[in-house]
Amino acid sequence: MWNSFTRGNGGWDLRVGSGRCCLLIGNTRWHWAEERNGTWTYFHTEPEPQKLQKMKDQLISWASVGAIPQEISLDQQTNLGLSDIPIKGMPYWLGIDRGLAAWGALKRAEISPLNFQGILIADAGTVLSLTRLNANGEFAGGQLAPGLNLQLSLMAERTEALQYPGIEKVPTSKFPIQTNEAMQIGSIQSLVGMLIEAQREAGLPLWLCGGDASLLFDQFNNRNLPISLYPNLVLEGMVDLCSQN
Repeated sequence: MWNSFTRGNGGWDLRVGSGRCCLLIGNTRWHWAEERNGTWTYFHTEPEPQKLQKMKDQLISWASVGAIPQEISLDQQTNLGLSDIPIKGMPYWLGIDRGLAAWGALKRAEISPLNFQGILIADAGTVLSLTRLNANGEFAGGQLAPGLNLQLSLMAERTEALQYPGIEKVPTSKFPIQTNEAMQIGSIQSLVGMLIEAQREAGLPLWLCGGDASLLFDQFNNRNLPISLYPNLVLEGMVDLCSQN
């Protein structure tokens, strides 16, 4: 069975093994949850249609916010949709990733009439999405903004002089001399400012998840704000749904 992964050359390689998998097909990357000896492991890869074809029978659930490869025929009975997530108030057009993150947050929060006031969930991926849950655990709106790499890519794409800088580390200066670093810190600060203002307006704990969550979380040192880091919250929500069925 093709369902076990070993790391090599900066990626993941399939090997023969046993277990179960969940997959979220994202806009730029694929996000996996794999059960190993009763424990779920989470990791993220570039799109790999050929490998998915070999292991698709091992998927106990999958969902998609990005394009599904035409050469792959996935089992629609294991496709998770918003109707599978027991959260009230979610509009039908909401991204499944936001619904899964919301469910993962509710399952991990201590919900009681006395201490639960709601949660603000920030998923820092290709798009940075904010999802608000009220004191009853119901969907209560949100915000969307270009994510970190999308901001950097758009600046490079829409201007003559700027080039895509990537980001391996955060510049130490808030006002750097180098253009690449100025692009990096400016994009980071725009997202941090958005999160600070949204948390202030909502008056709720902020939970950060997604590919850029750890990088953004580090920017909140010494700010004394109620912010928690849950990098794999979307996948954890998917596993939670599978486990209760």
